[in-house]
Amino acid sequence: MSRTFRGPQGSVKRAVDGLSLRVERGEMLGLLGPNGAGKTSTAKILMTVLLPSSGSAGILGHDVVKDAQAVRRLTGVILGGDAGLYARLSARDNLLLFADLYGIPYREQKRRVPELLDMVGLLGSERKRVESFSRGMKQRLHIARGLLHDPQVVILDEPSNGIDPVGARELRALVREQVRQGRTVLLTTHYMFEADEMCDRVAVMRDGRKIAEGTPESLKKQTDGQVVLTVHVNGAGDEHVARLRRLPGVRSVSLSGRDAGQSLDIHSGQETDVTAVVLAEIRELTVLQVIKREPTLEDAYVSLITGDDT
Repeated sequence: MSRTFRGPQGSVKRAVDGLSLRVERGEMLGLLGPNGAGKTSTAKILMTVLLPSSGSAGILGHDVVKDAQAVRRLTGVILGGDAGLYARLSARDNLLLFADLYGIPYREQKRRVPELLDMVGLLGSERKRVESFSRGMKQRLHIARGLLHDPQVVILDEPSNGIDPVGARELRALVREQVRQGRTVLLTTHYMFEADEMCDRVAVMRDGRKIAEGTPESLKKQTDGQVVLTVHVNGAGDEHVARLRRLPGVRSVSLSGRDAGQSLDIHSGQETDVTAVVLAEIRELTVLQVIKREPTLEDAYVSLITGDDT
């Protein structure tokens, strides 16, 4: 499956480039990648919002182009933010409105709407205007809206983006419950711990192409032979990263944080203890803490996205 669009001066860009994915019934697949990797374009094709430029895509045997109505009946879409909700309506009235649009009979609405409000923890707030809701409350309402017509497949596009840790944890619990009930879930996310905790498999995209796919554990094993040295420091900059990358035994280096404190993540071969040479190379910096650990899914992801040799 591919999707192209026109860029500046008529140039052709590929948002999705020859992507091949298969998600089994009752499985949760995480679609990972940086901004512009093609995750949302892929989700929009499966939502029938975008048409593929070439190839095909289907949901439970229904083609997203030729049988879009059937795909919409089978698929629930859960987005982030304010889009897709009516701010001046209450949570209950939002759900009743969308239930009408889905063609859900009134008798079924009377049962389904309170049931969903209870499930997402909004009973007691159902008559409040959505404009008064916190981001986490809006996101829970998005989940209720996406499940109104009891879909077999659920597509979540970065659902926990911008939500506080408590709200994000509650959201993940709600999503996991959908998988336990037998629904198939496609999740796009930037949060590696979220994918590691929730997904049966993950696929990593870069520049519109799939560059890796497997269980979180199998992707971590691609970093076998590596350990990660995390050094918390003050005053590190790009010049220190460049110097560390040139050291023998160092495979990759990344820098995060700013101002008062940074973290240097240094990947090295398992047989090579680079602690001493790393600390000698950055001896002018204030070192706060040194931690040696096994690679995480985030480490595997960074290595894949940056093209570092694993």
